[in-house]
Amino acid sequence: MSTPLESVPASVIHLRSAGCSLLVLVDRTGLPRVRHWGADLGPQSAAGAAGLDVISDPHSRLPGEMPAGEVAVITDPTTGWFGRAGLKGSRHGRSWSTSFRTTSVELNEHPVTGFTEAGAGTLGVEAVDEEAALTLHLVIELLESGLVRLRATLTNDGTEFELGELSLNVPVPSQATEILDFGGRWGMERQAQRHEFTVGTHLREGRRGRTGLDAATVVHALEPGATFCTGEAWGIHVAWSGNHRHFAEHDSAGVRLLGGGELLLPGELRLATGQCYTTPWLYASYGVGLDAVAHRFHNYLRNRPHHVSSDRPVTLNVWEAVYFDHDPDRLIALADRAAEVGIERFVLDDGWFGARRDSRAGLGDWTVSPDVWPDGLHPLVKAVRSHGMQFGLWFEPEMVNLDSDLARAHPDWIMAARSVLPREQRSQHVLNLSIPECFSTVHDQLVAVIAEYEIDYLKWDHNRDHLEAGLQSAGGAPVEHAQTLAAYRLLDELKERFPALEIESCAAGGGRIDLGILERTDRVWVSDCIDPLERQRLMRWTGQLLPPELMGSHIGSPRSHTTGRTHDLSFRAATALFGHYGVEWDLDAATPEQLRELADWIALYKQHRGLINRGTVLRGPDPADDLWLHGVVAADRSEALYAVAAMAWGAASTPPRARLRGLDATRGYRLEPVHIGDADLGFAPPRWWDDRTAVVTGAALESVGVQLPNQPPEHSILIHVTAVG
Repeated sequence: MSTPLESVPASVIHLRSAGCSLLVLVDRTGLPRVRHWGADLGPQSAAGAAGLDVISDPHSRLPGEMPAGEVAVITDPTTGWFGRAGLKGSRHGRSWSTSFRTTSVELNEHPVTGFTEAGAGTLGVEAVDEEAALTLHLVIELLESGLVRLRATLTNDGTEFELGELSLNVPVPSQATEILDFGGRWGMERQAQRHEFTVGTHLREGRRGRTGLDAATVVHALEPGATFCTGEAWGIHVAWSGNHRHFAEHDSAGVRLLGGGELLLPGELRLATGQCYTTPWLYASYGVGLDAVAHRFHNYLRNRPHHVSSDRPVTLNVWEAVYFDHDPDRLIALADRAAEVGIERFVLDDGWFGARRDSRAGLGDWTVSPDVWPDGLHPLVKAVRSHGMQFGLWFEPEMVNLDSDLARAHPDWIMAARSVLPREQRSQHVLNLSIPECFSTVHDQLVAVIAEYEIDYLKWDHNRDHLEAGLQSAGGAPVEHAQTLAAYRLLDELKERFPALEIESCAAGGGRIDLGILERTDRVWVSDCIDPLERQRLMRWTGQLLPPELMGSHIGSPRSHTTGRTHDLSFRAATALFGHYGVEWDLDAATPEQLRELADWIALYKQHRGLINRGTVLRGPDPADDLWLHGVVAADRSEALYAVAAMAWGAASTPPRARLRGLDATRGYRLEPVHIGDADLGFAPPRWWDDRTAVVTGAALESVGVQLPNQPPEHSILIHVTAVG
């Protein structure tokens, strides 16, 4: 007969950092349970921590069942949990019910017993289920940023074990009654969706072999009515670039969980004796307001040793200028024009290799096309570098066209689960990089091109979803997990060989944006849609996970290539300003006046990019539903740059005021409108617009705000704020 859980000696670990507390209970039987994740509890004692226990209702719960609100980080039905099981697997229908016993608990690699309190730290827990012949190693970290992350490694100690799922979770309190996450499609990624956190499971599964244009990205549990700046919010993110799941679960007893992990295909992971499986990191962020949740992600990313410099080079990508029509003389002229307006990086997109004159041929043949480039890329690279610009190149290494030398030579390298190939998407198929010979071929081709031209930057694309991801030589056995690891390995090896190489994650736009790919890449392409009206939303919500310097944000053509809308340069440029700045416009088609204005916008970005790429991102409070406010504030609050975008024609006859958050309440600030170009403003400016002598306190700017003009729709105004004295 097992010992009742309540009589087992326990370790209680309280970690605190950056305004966040993580309180973990580890019984000697059972897996760790998070007793509190959220607001900083302040210094605690053993008695105080014990006082946070939850009383179980004996009429509705099983004897020895964990108290309501205390569910193990990997849920287990043997504890009386009737929701989703965190570990699913069996040995031919046996060993499917697990009950783990903790064998060791360490904090920062030192054993702990009883009550322990510390700052940021790493908790390691070893647990075994001798009957099921399984061992678990859990890592639970509170990072300096206040971000929490969890990971598990399962080791099979018996005969072959088929693993179906290993997911982790964290609890959220009863006041978290709403859910916010995202959906989307091509060109319209990260569409926010918000609804009640009802009883049951809100399950978001990605089965596309990449993060997905429709990815949940961050699943939040919120207090009612929480905004960017008010209300408690808890969010989780699975750092994995292949098939994955996020979930929010609310059981009938009142328990609320957020969790996730990798989504495994049937039979995909069969662990032989001694083999291990390690989950992706599950990141968890808490804050008062959605901005605070985002800040923990941003601060974590910015504190990495390999994080990008704030001095991000202004980039020109020529895709929308030339598409597949590669003419060396014209592209060299574009490079000259780019240098004149201040561009610092020139990127040649799709169409430079093999038989790639359109989207139907050439993928997989990563050698420069002699038909288009008889002298190789050297003339263009030389012209680009003569202006002091970096040179970048587009690749799609994980894909292949049937009309390619590679596919004709190795049709068995194409992913397929049946005797016929999967349906084509964008005239292409997926290469199985888990095949060693396939991996080596792609790797060697990329290395040869990067080395020959000393490439500075790769735009790494991934334009189709995976479908029937199987290994042909093994009867279609699933290889999605192996494919994701192979893609990671390919990126890692290129980075190791070319340490200065910068890589962008692009996947038909924003289809591969997650913290797994961001460990290996240096920015993401937010969306193929660069219509500034759509980009206002895309940048706003991609910023829930990523800071500006990791989001590729370009000035498009006057008429959007995706939506057909036409916008002034001022709106296009002001919208793109709050990211990694670039241009996606045929500069040969621009007038001299437009080029001068573009050069001024690029100069403005260079002036403020240190602030934009390291400042604290703030969104809202929006002055009205159709007026969106956002900005960045310097860490020392000495300056800030705000934007107010008129998303539609305002309903109010008198424009509202914009309350500017994030400044030092006691300091005085001077406001300066940022206006570029000679065109009329299009509105009557408020009195402060031309007054350079007025000094307003940070408290007044946040509480009262500044009077806005009556802006025309689909235009932005920029306000630069600097501290006085």
